[in-house]
Amino acid sequence: MIRLSWTQPEDLVPHALEAARLDGREADAIRDRWTAAGGSTDAPVSGATPEPAPAALRGLARELLAELDLLPDPEALRANEPDDLGPVLALAAPPELPDPGDTADRVLGAWLGRAAGCLLGKPVEKISLAGIRAIAKSTGNWPLDGYFTERGLDPETAAAHPWNRRSRPTSLAENIDGMPEDDDLNFPLIALHLLERHGPGFTTDHVAQAWLDLLPGGRVFTAERIAYRNLLDGVEPDRAGSVRNPFQDWIGAQIRTDLYGWTRPGLPVEAALLAWTDARLSHGRNGVYGAMFAAAASAAAVAGASVDDVIETGLSVVPANSRYATAIRWGTGLAEGGLDDEAAVDALHAQYGHLHWVHVLPNAALLAFALARGGGDFHRTITLAVSGGWDTDSVGATAGALTGALTGAKALPRQWTDPIGDRYATSVPGFANARFTDLAARTLEASR
Repeated sequence: MIRLSWTQPEDLVPHALEAARLDGREADAIRDRWTAAGGSTDAPVSGATPEPAPAALRGLARELLAELDLLPDPEALRANEPDDLGPVLALAAPPELPDPGDTADRVLGAWLGRAAGCLLGKPVEKISLAGIRAIAKSTGNWPLDGYFTERGLDPETAAAHPWNRRSRPTSLAENIDGMPEDDDLNFPLIALHLLERHGPGFTTDHVAQAWLDLLPGGRVFTAERIAYRNLLDGVEPDRAGSVRNPFQDWIGAQIRTDLYGWTRPGLPVEAALLAWTDARLSHGRNGVYGAMFAAAASAAAVAGASVDDVIETGLSVVPANSRYATAIRWGTGLAEGGLDDEAAVDALHAQYGHLHWVHVLPNAALLAFALARGGGDFHRTITLAVSGGWDTDSVGATAGALTGALTGAKALPRQWTDPIGDRYATSVPGFANARFTDLAARTLEASR
């Protein structure tokens, strides 16, 4: 029996009820009907419960998901977190950015930095903050100073905090042989494909077709899997992300859009528009804002802006009163405070730990904290990002891409880049035997 995660109606209802609560939509009556029928309100962290629900409960779940889609949004939510971002971008006022100049080294640095940060986080994805610290301390790697290893790992610690099953064979220091496949690197390939095939005028329909052509359904997760399913069910791309999708505010879109900034150095609003076109296929509100932040910040980073200006540029394209902007400001404020690194991360988890580990808000706050406290130092930034927990490979990837662009490929620490060896083992059609040097050259060409 396959219990496919992030798609079972009975497993989506608890997530949808929680999303409604966080948005301030009145769902008590729907919750009561669900629990009276025997449904659980405990949202499965891994996306699927072990056993399927009875047919009647599964049918009710589909009915209630449709009703939850129709709940009206509170007026304050519509005002602070609009889906129509035209007015937001029309008022965007990013800080003055440097003349991008020759961006070749920065673009390669962004690709390599993204890979290194992702690779650092891969084996501890889904492991708790306490588990990450215990593993690193047990192996003499705390504060985090290099790729994770199981050499010297205490057996009791290993049993209590097992590695990410898929990543352990390829992502521990003793096993790394090039960059293994990961959605955090596959999605930039999809973005590059879109720009190469359609140019900057690509549409959300083009994004949908690219997913169907290039990505198996098993390689997408959470909101992306919902959108993929909806596309197969005949829902048009401009609605695919809003139908029975409780994950619209999660991190998936934020991991897809760095490349749009790499191809628009010094042009963050243009980069944000490309990100919006991509992100709206699967996400809404804060999920989309995360994509726009990452793209705009990347446009500033490949132009050689300061870390402060990179963060401010990202903030300039998202609604100022949104929960996403609040999370970014919270993270940067924490970085500027007097708490040491561990205490600061503990404060982050106290503030945002009630949210799912794939939700965009805790990860955005952690990203901002790592960027601001890292101050442009690549090593410090990616180790802070990953040692903070939650979606370790994704936050590590975005932090690594931004600081990799700021650092440039030539100046990246070799302890992080040598194991990657300029190789990416992707299954995305058209990118077999990918070399990061080639991807950077194609990215530069797409920017023209």
